[in-house]
Amino acid sequence: MVLRAIEHKIESLFEGVFGRAFRTNVQPVELARKLAKEMDDHRTISVSRIYVPNEYTVYLSPGDREQFSSYESNLKGELQEYLAEHAKREEYALLSAPRVDMETDADLDMGEFGIATRMVQPAADQRDGAEVERLEAGATMIYQAEPPPVVLPPEPVPEPQEVAVLTFDGSRHEVKQGRAVLGRSRECDVQLSDTNVSRRHAELRRDGMSYRIVDLGSTNGMEVNGKRVREAELRDGDTLTLGSTRIAFSREPR
Repeated sequence: MVLRAIEHKIESLFEGVFGRAFRTNVQPVELARKLAKEMDDHRTISVSRIYVPNEYTVYLSPGDREQFSSYESNLKGELQEYLAEHAKREEYALLSAPRVDMETDADLDMGEFGIATRMVQPAADQRDGAEVERLEAGATMIYQAEPPPVVLPPEPVPEPQEVAVLTFDGSRHEVKQGRAVLGRSRECDVQLSDTNVSRRHAELRRDGMSYRIVDLGSTNGMEVNGKRVREAELRDGDTLTLGSTRIAFSREPR
């Protein structure tokens, strides 16, 4: 959870101030992930500990270095904290707190960056008594900035090619939306002037390519083709009875 919070903080630092202007440049969150990868790749197994580099130099193209100029010091602090938390989680041993430096390399193209690692013993007054052999600097690894993910728009949901039609008392009602409430209340989608019908009697629901009628807890219940039901799938030509009102259900092309 701590690593995620730090990574989110680094990402927000970039996206909140510079994200729109430098979408194709190196992003700080990429640096954090690749630095952690370099730490993992340069492990040294000792007798009872696993040592990892404590100094990291990030080489950036002139353009990428420039975009960090206004907050480079803060960014290096965030990256160092990220590496410290990563080492703690993986139970790595460090000779000192991680240090991250940044350098400009004119040979790198925009979006490319390199990372060099070293394991350096601290000054004598900073040691905790551990004697560890100094390792040579690791090879500089070159990375290319990952392009932003392509977000495809959601596929449009096809409109049904037909509508449900309710016919009663000589009137015809088309139900074009996905749901329609039938009842005596004026707020219902389909109003029935029948005192035996409850204010909100039943609901017609479209489920994919089919339709269902559901009783909403009415007083007198409902019937489909003369059979009393609480819920039923409707087919073209079925007859509903709500109170004393008979309703013909049909499906017609739009």
